[in-house]
Amino acid sequence: MNTSGTTFDIAVEPAFDFLSAEYAELFGASAATAFQHPLWLHSLYGRLASYAGATPLVIVARHRATGALAMVLPLLRIRRGPIRTVEFADLRVSDYLTPVCSPQVFADLLRNRDACAEIQHLVRPFDLLRMAKLPDGRLPIENLLGAPRRVAMDSNAYATVLIAPFEQWRASALDRSYQKELAKKSRQLQKKGALSFSCCDDSASVLEALDVMRKFRGPRFQSQGDGDLLQRPEYYDFYSDVAVRGLGSFVRLYAMKMDGEVIAAVLGLHHRDSYLVIMSAFDIAGYKSQSLGALMFEQVAKDCIERGDRMLDFTIGDEPYKKLFGGQPSPMWALTQAGSTAGTVALFALNQAPWLKLAAKRISEFRLLPTGTSTPTR
Repeated sequence: MNTSGTTFDIAVEPAFDFLSAEYAELFGASAATAFQHPLWLHSLYGRLASYAGATPLVIVARHRATGALAMVLPLLRIRRGPIRTVEFADLRVSDYLTPVCSPQVFADLLRNRDACAEIQHLVRPFDLLRMAKLPDGRLPIENLLGAPRRVAMDSNAYATVLIAPFEQWRASALDRSYQKELAKKSRQLQKKGALSFSCCDDSASVLEALDVMRKFRGPRFQSQGDGDLLQRPEYYDFYSDVAVRGLGSFVRLYAMKMDGEVIAAVLGLHHRDSYLVIMSAFDIAGYKSQSLGALMFEQVAKDCIERGDRMLDFTIGDEPYKKLFGGQPSPMWALTQAGSTAGTVALFALNQAPWLKLAAKRISEFRLLPTGTSTPTR
């Protein structure tokens, strides 16, 4: 699979070792995100790919002169019904997707016609090339793949800049009335028993918190699509593996306890000077009026500031609470490319899907309206 380019050797390495020293070095010097971390991709390919019926498509570029890694493009081949798709290694667990290399090397690859042609050859065949969750301002992978220009996704990512001390960040990021409300909720919560907040520091506390998260999230997400990923054994194993392996360095799992019992938890990844929230759970039924989620994120921000973090990244999703904590939106991007007639038909259907869903929803609401009601009600 090697090319005869003068600068790079390009190959598919389906058994690529993401825990190798050479990948750790490449990742550390790259513009990649936490979701291309060695532990994350090792577990994703090792624990989730086979369950999803996906085949690894790891495209590797090496410097011809030395054999050293230049770029890793972590992709998957997945058959969705009759459609053969090529996608980033995501499988619904990653928020930001990008090639793993430095901006300079990426620019060198773009200037190398042989390298680009070989990468585009190795990606094929496909009916549909789909790459969503591309962060704003990152490496333009569409240029590398010869794909159409990216388009904005419906959802944004949100992050808040952290400044020390915590009191100063709180005063600048949170509205004054919201600060008072949270202070009141905190006093109410503390009256209910012995309240504590901590970052899990061993595998036993990590697994305890994950078990509680699975219990809290099940009913909450039951009515949304196919439910919560933690309820599926393969995904629970994935998150458990990453959390235990990355404890103390790459992963932080925060837990709030009442009388020794976990009532709230936040799982996130630490990368460079940022903490990225990937999953949270709260005992909403037991503490309906205490705003557990908001109080939990306030404590998470405080701990991050004390550790010297500069950014609290709430990742993708337009949930209102993110703005309440000073979160600023950043656009996310996606690219799609048809590689066959079947792919062209599928791409047309995908582009029409938002309109079809909206039309169906409106028709349904219209049919369910009682006589005399002028607007749909929830």
